[in-house]
Amino acid sequence: MATLVGCFAASHGPLIARDWATMPEARRAQFRQRFGEMGRRFTAARPDVLIEIAPDHWSNFFLDNLPSLCIGVGETHDGPPEPFLKDFPLKQIPGHPGFAMHLLTTALAEDFEPSFSHHLRLDHGFCIPLLRMELPRIPAIVPITVNDLEPPMMSIRRCLAWGRLLRRSIETYPEPLRIAVLASGGLSHSIGEPTMGAIDEPFDHECLRLFTAGDDRALTDYLERALPVTGNGAHEVRNWVIAHAAAGSRGFELIAYEPVPEVYVGCGYASWKVAA
Repeated sequence: MATLVGCFAASHGPLIARDWATMPEARRAQFRQRFGEMGRRFTAARPDVLIEIAPDHWSNFFLDNLPSLCIGVGETHDGPPEPFLKDFPLKQIPGHPGFAMHLLTTALAEDFEPSFSHHLRLDHGFCIPLLRMELPRIPAIVPITVNDLEPPMMSIRRCLAWGRLLRRSIETYPEPLRIAVLASGGLSHSIGEPTMGAIDEPFDHECLRLFTAGDDRALTDYLERALPVTGNGAHEVRNWVIAHAAAGSRGFELIAYEPVPEVYVGCGYASWKVAA
């Protein structure tokens, strides 16, 4: 039987890669420390498979075909298409079709209706945390794209349900795999809007407080009220909600948070103590 060995979350602003060479050294050192701690914890968990949850930034889908959620079931996934990630170490990223198909069939059997793809491109949302954590080895990845970009989007209640489904699918997979979950995205940011570059620190701090408290009703009520009136990038917190529920909605540990105007993002890094 497979085991959930860790749940993690990190921001992924594209300027963390694109502007890396021109970023002030003090800021680069800060990112190295934050992502380095994430990488240390991730490596200590020794996952065989990573379920990574991130938005698709129009690399696979557009408005003519935009699934709420898509599971990548392929043997491999293409590496990032963005030129600023040309040095990403893998052009082809290994998948785990055995577990991915188990997740898909478990979801369908429980009346979830995900999309699925045998061929995904994993853009900066997936690859920046993997790059900046400086992992000695990137495990097989089962990617899940979540529509965090364009309304209508999944409700927060449905995100919680998806996290619980992830946990059940792990615990019912017959092979003795060690599986981790990584939510990529958030916290607050505003892209292509009149408030471009704004970081909503009160929103970020309240999200972090509610993840720590572990009260799913309060978290749901707050996010459903607050998300429509903060920056559009804040919708990526849905990915954190899925990881939170997979971890049992308890044991949230904030590694670090700081608003980083150079990359337009309220940057958060976290892990959860995985409930038995």
